[in-house]
Amino acid sequence: MAEDTNIILANRTDADGSIEIVPEVLEVILGIAAQQVDGVYQMRGSLASTINAWFGRANHGKGVELTVDNDTLIADVYVYLDYGVAVPKVAMVMQESLREQLLYMTDLTLAEVNVHVVGVVPEKAPKIDPEDLFKDTDENEEDD
Repeated sequence: MAEDTNIILANRTDADGSIEIVPEVLEVILGIAAQQVDGVYQMRGSLASTINAWFGRANHGKGVELTVDNDTLIADVYVYLDYGVAVPKVAMVMQESLREQLLYMTDLTLAEVNVHVVGVVPEKAPKIDPEDLFKDTDENEEDD
């Protein structure tokens, strides 16, 4: 039953057999490619991926849902972006990057790449030590 969901990469008559790939592998490829786009803070995860992260297991396919309809591949990508980035620009770069990466690695083409911006994460400010509020930073460097 699981074999029906596999995607055939090559099925040539001169080959010794066929090459099939599980859709979850494509989700991992797309997830890694999406995380490498500038302006992406992180991918949206599920409860299972959060629990796996607590145990040190990285889930590179989180935030990506791949739909296979006949010979059509549709990717839905759920991301958190850094604050201050141009959302349409990052989304278009992500769409192009994911299409190129999947084509390069598997020779498959994506019909659609739907980017869903789940949230924007503000830049973290450095923590302030309440004891050093009024100290001069130059004095601290000279004492070291």
